[in-house]
Amino acid sequence: MPKALVIFLHGVGSNGADLAPLGQHWATLLPDVQFAAPNAPFEFEGGFGGYQWFSLTGVTSDNRPQRVRAAREAFDATLTQIMAQYGMAEAWDKVILVGFSQGSIMALDALATGRYPLAGVVAFSGRLACDDALTPRQHTPALLIHGQADGVIPWQESESACQRLQAAGLPVELAYERSTEHTISPEGALRAATFIAQCLRD
Repeated sequence: MPKALVIFLHGVGSNGADLAPLGQHWATLLPDVQFAAPNAPFEFEGGFGGYQWFSLTGVTSDNRPQRVRAAREAFDATLTQIMAQYGMAEAWDKVILVGFSQGSIMALDALATGRYPLAGVVAFSGRLACDDALTPRQHTPALLIHGQADGVIPWQESESACQRLQAAGLPVELAYERSTEHTISPEGALRAATFIAQCLRD
């Protein structure tokens, strides 16, 4: 069994291979940590061989929470399969979720609903779409990173998520990157690796 497992959660229309190089980059910074980058369970409706955690067709701020709730079963099944594949079974306290965009939405939803006692969560360019009362497992740390030049998901979504998660009792760090668009910057990637290392030391 590895010391810990980082599971990357890609954005809509992408695939696991898109984030896998980040794990290769982090390998020297996070020794004894395994990295998994699964494809989301549903084919992207826009084609191009991509995948999605939930459909964006007709999505609105009002119906997004329901889309996320409906996506939980397939999302949880994907994570459970990865855990079995890496011999982690129920060792959720050794798992870090690292999401980007729609992957961050799912990671933050898992955190907010307390479905797993995770070691930590990193959310790049995300939002917290849960409209229910938050019921997180206490003490799970989270790092939210968002570019203030993001034209896809406004940085204020991470600000709101941070406030709600902190109000629910979680230790949350929030980092803005003034000129970063809807992407993971080298600076953000390094900050995330440092955060993950700290999560695994605690």
